[in-house]
Amino acid sequence: MRISFHSHCAMGNLSLCSYIIFFFMLHVSTLESVNFKVIGPDHPITVSAGEDALLPCHLSPSMNAQEMEVRWFQSKDSELVHLYQDGKDQTELQISKYRDRTELLKDGIVDGRVALHIRNITPSDQGQFICFFRSPSFFGEATLELKVTVIVTETSSQDLSCSVSNSHLNQGKESMVYIADSFFLGACPWNVAVYILLVALGLLIFMASYFFWKQHKAKGKLVADLEKHLAEKEKLQNELQLRRVQIYQASVILDPVTAHPDLILSEDQTCVTKGDTTQNVPDNPERFDSSVCVLGSEGFTSGIHYWEMEVGNGGDWWAVGVARESIKRKGWLNFSPVEKIWAVECDWGKYQALDSSVIHLPLNERLGKIGVSLDFKERHVAFYDIDNMVPIYTFKEVSFSDEKIFPFFCIWRTPGKYIKLCDREKS
Repeated sequence: MRISFHSHCAMGNLSLCSYIIFFFMLHVSTLESVNFKVIGPDHPITVSAGEDALLPCHLSPSMNAQEMEVRWFQSKDSELVHLYQDGKDQTELQISKYRDRTELLKDGIVDGRVALHIRNITPSDQGQFICFFRSPSFFGEATLELKVTVIVTETSSQDLSCSVSNSHLNQGKESMVYIADSFFLGACPWNVAVYILLVALGLLIFMASYFFWKQHKAKGKLVADLEKHLAEKEKLQNELQLRRVQIYQASVILDPVTAHPDLILSEDQTCVTKGDTTQNVPDNPERFDSSVCVLGSEGFTSGIHYWEMEVGNGGDWWAVGVARESIKRKGWLNFSPVEKIWAVECDWGKYQALDSSVIHLPLNERLGKIGVSLDFKERHVAFYDIDNMVPIYTFKEVSFSDEKIFPFFCIWRTPGKYIKLCDREKS
């Protein structure tokens, strides 16, 4: 394209002329970037049956096609052979005969060059293929022809037909051709040597396969032994962690002044049972009047404290943990750190930690006994499955403030169910 402009622009109009030239060149560049041609081979691509085929095509002028859509069709029935869209291959709409057989080679896609790789070519693949490119503003296509030859082997029928036709005169001739056995390699004297070589190669492959199988088996045993060792190490670490906190055993008893009227405490104040009727007790400020809860009688402000309780007979719903002294006693509670409670609960047989959001605990067995560790220095509240000697959940970076922290218990729904504190020293 030749562009000429008169050079007699006055100096006063130089900016206007420059703007017109820039706008014109930009418009021409845009048009050239939008329009393109798709070009394929100018000769048929011939492949033998059973081999792989490469069908190339490219854009002219050269441009980046990563964001374009590239489709391949068989022109005889317009069936989708392969689709590249949104920057990746899309195989969902591909016809079944080409599924897992095609791959778009994209090494040169930034220059507009691609090639369709078809594996294991069959005679039914022969024919014309269409390479189709589409951008948001333009599209184009090219037609390629694939020819498939059939290799005649010794197992093929020896009676073959040969036909010659003239499409212009609409005339043709056909004749039978017989291929003798001597045509094939099987009749050559060195055929025995080939068989011996193949047998030796087969034995070599078998021995190599057996060696690698033995090596893989040994490696698998090594991995299994390592996993077992790591599991045993983790179990010992969990037990050691629990033993370390159990030495800080605290003598916890329940505070009847805080107990909800539906709760019945034992005489030694170590067991709380859900009653079937509401008791006539004073409605003092410390007592819970809606949530069926009770606190421990002693609060803590520093150090490490640990206690255990049996929850296996707690029924379908219970919660245990710790709470601040300023916990709300009147009205319903939302069990979470926002309400100054750090607890785990059983809700219809499902266990969960009541953190800022409910954390489901993947426990494989029903809990029988739980241990609680309150650590002011580390600002942790940790829970343990005592029967299996494993940690359940740990609240970290707990804001204890300057208040006393009390053991917290709640049992609901089923009358007769109970939670009992354990004295490890007596047991």
